[in-house]
Amino acid sequence: MERTLDDWMAAAAAELGVELAVDVRGLLDMTRVVAHGVERPAAPLTAFLVGYAAAAGGGGAAAVAAANARVTALAERWAAEADGVDGAGGR
Repeated sequence: MERTLDDWMAAAAAELGVELAVDVRGLLDMTRVVAHGVERPAAPLTAFLVGYAAAAGGGGAAAVAAANARVTALAERWAAEADGVDGAGGR
């Protein structure tokens, strides 16, 4: 039996007693941006922070999406700063 990422997410959510449909691909994109723009170990830790912030903010898919968008933007800014790009788009 071949298992997929979606199967894992459903099983993990059930194990944790969570019923929440989130944008898994969006979360994966965020972890990719963080891993490459900040540092690899920051990716899973940031995913944890996104979930924690969403729960602290009342929970729900919208709270996850909002927290995810904020840290994705932050990681993109960090990467741009590391590359020497200023806020005006120049180097």
